[in-house]
Amino acid sequence: MKRVLLLLSNGFEAFEAAAFTDVIGFAGVFGEEEIEIVTVGLRPELQCTFGFKVIPNYQLDEIHDSEFDAVAIPGGFESAGYYEDAYSDEFLDVFRRFAIAGKPIAAVCTGGLPVARSGVLRGRRATTYHLLDGKRRKALGEMGAVVVDERIVRDGTFVTSTSPETATDVAFTLLEMLTSAQNVATTRHMMGFC
Repeated sequence: MKRVLLLLSNGFEAFEAAAFTDVIGFAGVFGEEEIEIVTVGLRPELQCTFGFKVIPNYQLDEIHDSEFDAVAIPGGFESAGYYEDAYSDEFLDVFRRFAIAGKPIAAVCTGGLPVARSGVLRGRRATTYHLLDGKRRKALGEMGAVVVDERIVRDGTFVTSTSPETATDVAFTLLEMLTSAQNVATTRHMMGFC
């Protein structure tokens, strides 16, 4: 069975996280291969960008990377404290270990920034939030990524995207990387996308 670690920072965007939980969840129930998603954070309770609270399945120190086939991270708002967890050594080390192991890393919107800050996107094509006069893209470039003006960018085992609007497509991209195009087609159908 494939397992996806959904890394949740305090201040994450619930919509972006839900895209992963629903796509992987539907695939786990209706897909052609067994797959599951596990939510993980640094705290026993997390507050989303717009205020409601979430209890992750595990705290980061309770799990081992070897139990997972990929890691996904939604973005979040600076004003909600997103970068406090997202830029922590604990989070950055997860991205480094998954990159060294050659396991997929998928990030939605500003979720690409902590991935870049870890150093694993240096010299790689990537993108992040494209509005606000390009402030986040400038930061991404300063962290060594080759910033690309595309909605979703895949470079090897790395997937990054521009905004919350892309979240479901990023989740489908990750699902295909872990399973197959046919599994994605089946999951999309069962979710009513086609």
